[in-house]
Amino acid sequence: MCKLFINADPQLWKSSTRSLRIDGMVTSVRLENYFWSTLETIAQRDKMNIPQMLTRLYHESIDAGHDLGNFTSFLRVCCMRYLALQLTGDIPVDTAVSINTLNADSILMNEIEKRH
Repeated sequence: MCKLFINADPQLWKSSTRSLRIDGMVTSVRLENYFWSTLETIAQRDKMNIPQMLTRLYHESIDAGHDLGNFTSFLRVCCMRYLALQLTGDIPVDTAVSINTLNADSILMNEIEKRH
């Protein structure tokens, strides 16, 4: 089992920092390359670049009343949820299907039903 993880490309867990501007404030986000790659895939699905998508995620989270004291952790969870929802079939593997065309309410209800 461990060989699958240990012998993976070490570039996947190498961290890099990217700066972006949200509401006129420059902020830096440090993530492992694997997460940056996943965020890039998510952004491309909705024809955005990473700064555009992160700004949108930030604003929508704040609008929903979330405390984003640890934005980096939030982004890691977003990546893991994206991959998990692909495994369950709730998000199509076909990257031509944009995320914003999916029925989020239905997907969230499916998750609740699966937990019970």
